[in-house]
Amino acid sequence: MNKQMDKAISYVEQYFVGKNSVVTVAFATLLAGGHIMLEDVPGLGKTTLANLIARSLGLDFKRIQFTPDLLPSDISGVSVYDQKTQEFRLKRGPVFTNLLLADEINRGTPKTQSALLEAMAEYQVTIDGTSVGIDRPFIVMATMNPIEYEGTFPLPEAQLDRFMTRLAIGYPSRDKEAEIVTGFYQRAKVVTEGVHIISREELLTMQKEIEEIFVAPELISYIVSLVDATRHQDTVYLGLSPRGSIDMMRLSKAYAYLQNRSFVVPDDIKLVFPFVAGHRLILQAEARLRGVTTDETIADVLKNVPIPKLAEYSPQ
Repeated sequence: MNKQMDKAISYVEQYFVGKNSVVTVAFATLLAGGHIMLEDVPGLGKTTLANLIARSLGLDFKRIQFTPDLLPSDISGVSVYDQKTQEFRLKRGPVFTNLLLADEINRGTPKTQSALLEAMAEYQVTIDGTSVGIDRPFIVMATMNPIEYEGTFPLPEAQLDRFMTRLAIGYPSRDKEAEIVTGFYQRAKVVTEGVHIISREELLTMQKEIEEIFVAPELISYIVSLVDATRHQDTVYLGLSPRGSIDMMRLSKAYAYLQNRSFVVPDDIKLVFPFVAGHRLILQAEARLRGVTTDETIADVLKNVPIPKLAEYSPQ
C-alpha cells in the first residue's frame, strides 16, 4: 500500500476512536470509486468521519443538509440569466465537488433524492436539458438515521443499489468513550484544519492501480455464487443485483490493495460481502415479522456457499 494512504488512514483512526474496521472499509470504498451509506443512530460521528476523510485526502468537500423543502435544483444547480451578457450561465450546485456529504438523506423528498441518482451512476447532472459532467473523483457519503421515521422518506431500491457499501459505526466501548470525551477539544480543532496527506491526483493514480489487482477466475465464480445465493433464500424478497457483484469485486480489490497485496484472496471477499449486501437485501415481510435480520441472512449465505480452493492466491 502507498505509504501516504497508510498515513491518511492512521490519521483518521487517531481521531475517530475505536472504529478501525469502519475506517478501513470506508477508505477501501473510496479507492474503489464507490459511494458510502453511513446508517446509524445520531451522535456516533458520521459527519466527523466524512470531514476527516475529506481533509486527509485533500478533496473538495461540500455538505448538503437534506430537509423536506430541499429542491433538486438546490443540489444540481440552475441556469441564471445574466443581464450584462444577455445569456444564461450555469450556477453550479454543491454536487460539483469531490466528496459530497448528503446529511440525513432520507429527510429529502423522493424527487430531491433522485437528483443524486444520475450523478452517482454517470458522473453528470442534467440542468435545463443540458448534461454537465462532474470531475472525478466524485464520492457521495450519505448519512441516515435508521430509527427515526417521522418526516422521512425511505430511499428506493434503485438509489440504495448505487451505494457500494453501508457502514454502521456502533456505540464505542466504555474505555473508548472515555477517550473520546477526554480528547473532544483536540479532535474538534483537527476536524476544522486542513491536512491534505494525499492529493486528488495521487488518489486518482491509486484508483488506477487498484484496477490491476488480480482476481482469480475461481474467486469471480465465488462472488457470483454468493450473490446468486441471496436471490434464492426463503427469507429474501429481493437479492443482490449484478451491480452488487461488480461492487464486491471492486471493493475486494481495494481491500487487497490496503493489505499490500497485488491479488485478492477469499478472505477479502468474505470480509466485504456484508458491507456490500446489507443495504441491498430486502427480506420477506413474514421473515421480518419472525425477527429475521439481514445480518443473519448474510451469515447463512457465507456459511452455505463453499469457498473455492486455490493452489496459489497470487497471479500466475
